[in-house]
Amino acid sequence: MKNFRCGDVVPGCTRAFTGTEDDILTRVAVHARTDHGLLEMPADLVTQVRSAMTVAA
Repeated sequence: MKNFRCGDVVPGCTRAFTGTEDDILTRVAVHARTDHGLLEMPADLVTQVRSAMTVAA
C-alpha cells in the first residue's frame, strides 16, 4: 500500500489517496479531471505522482 498527497505536486491541494500504485493513479486521474480541470494525465505528471508516493505505514 502507498500514500499520495496531491499537495506534494499541486501546491494548496489537500486531497490524499491510499491504495496500490495503480489504484492511486486511477483515482488521481479522476481527481485531476474533476478538481483541477485536466482532461488527461500527461506522462510527466504521472511520473511526478509516482515519485511523490510513499509507503503506507
